[in-house]
Amino acid sequence: MKLLRVGPVGQERPVVMDGAGNLRDIGEPEIDGAFLASGGVARVRDALERDELPVVAAEGLRVGAPVARPGKIVCIGLNYSDHAAESGAEVPAEPVVFMKATNTMIGPYDEVLVPRNSLKTDWEVELAVIIGKRARYLGSREEAREVIAGYAVVNDVSEREFQLERGGQWDKGKSCETFNPLGPWLVTADEVPDPQNLAMRLSVNGEVRQDGVTKNMIFDVAEIVRYLSQFMVLDPGDVINTGTPAGVAMGMPGQPYLRAGDVMELEIEGLGRQRQTVGQA
Repeated sequence: MKLLRVGPVGQERPVVMDGAGNLRDIGEPEIDGAFLASGGVARVRDALERDELPVVAAEGLRVGAPVARPGKIVCIGLNYSDHAAESGAEVPAEPVVFMKATNTMIGPYDEVLVPRNSLKTDWEVELAVIIGKRARYLGSREEAREVIAGYAVVNDVSEREFQLERGGQWDKGKSCETFNPLGPWLVTADEVPDPQNLAMRLSVNGEVRQDGVTKNMIFDVAEIVRYLSQFMVLDPGDVINTGTPAGVAMGMPGQPYLRAGDVMELEIEGLGRQRQTVGQA
């Protein structure tokens, strides 16, 4: 299933997309950790199969992030060997982990803002994992797969000077407002049998910048979830950004960083498309 949230900022309503592309009211207060932990996906699936969910008039509705209020956004850095190379970094022996402020999350078509005093705002198409069950000290990759609710497209927007040249950890180059467009929908895990075989692409102003596939991850999805559970408790609704392939501005000749007026378009096979116009904070 494809679960999404539509409506003005702060007033989104949870819906599901049926096989004909119609949006249907799921009859739940939110798509959040409580919904995922309490069997919400199964309830919606059953109601949809019984044709019990009313159609929502979708025309003109804004699409928000498909998950409300994640407890945390956990990110994996340098998880594609080609991106590590273009960044001038060694391939990591263990996953590189950093956090991103949860209020960076916006809808897939919302405006992305270049921060004040920024000269190096960059793009990163990534596969996002949404956790569906509480996970701690997972013992195997199989256990890790069982706690995944679904997947989504995410743009891990980054400010490279703040991230790499201003001292300290990466978080301040990752946590600027609007820096985590998510969606357009959460695709449930049963519809993504192999998350390691998804084509992913990002273009800026119509020019393809990133063109990769998730099979090139250094640490795959199951290992990322298992690994993270050794260091932190993963709660339902948490979002994990799993890394980006080569093609970011930082690694390109001339480093064509984002400026107000630029348009980013990104997609992952089977998970939908995003489009953001860049503005100035």
